[in-house]
Amino acid sequence: MRPEEVKIAIVTISDSRFAAMIRGERPEDESGDLAESLFRRKGFKKILRILIPNEALVISGIVKFLARREEVDIMVLIGGTGIGPHDVTPEAIEGLLEKRLDGFGELFRRLSYDEIGTRAIASRALAGTYLKSLVFCLPGSVKAVDLALNRIILPEIMHLLRVIRGLPHEAEH
Repeated sequence: MRPEEVKIAIVTISDSRFAAMIRGERPEDESGDLAESLFRRKGFKKILRILIPNEALVISGIVKFLARREEVDIMVLIGGTGIGPHDVTPEAIEGLLEKRLDGFGELFRRLSYDEIGTRAIASRALAGTYLKSLVFCLPGSVKAVDLALNRIILPEIMHLLRVIRGLPHEAEH
């Protein structure tokens, strides 16, 4: 499996950006733009961008659709992981995850602590598998997306995909 064969969905979850899109405006999505750029720099080419509202049924529905119908390998959900009243991304997908990658959230919060201190406790970033897809839920800030992708996801993504597909591991360098 090579990066150019991997299907990625970047799903931005934002009520305000979704409302702007409904009004016919082109909403800015710096975090989604950064995620796409970072994946492309690593040779990934099959990238789908989606913008949805912060609604639990919509979030779980898009994850199910992308995994089952589109056979997406990697889903990066950006936004809705905080503790605000409208932040429901973790609740929307926790019940779908077949295997949680608890180490992702733990490592993300540890690295976040180095940058933002104790505010890192408010992050509910998480990851896991659903069918044969890897699902990552990230905070919506550009800095959080940069940290998660550059320091955790991109260095491990091909290894994780091989593992969930039952493919042989590449030799360590």
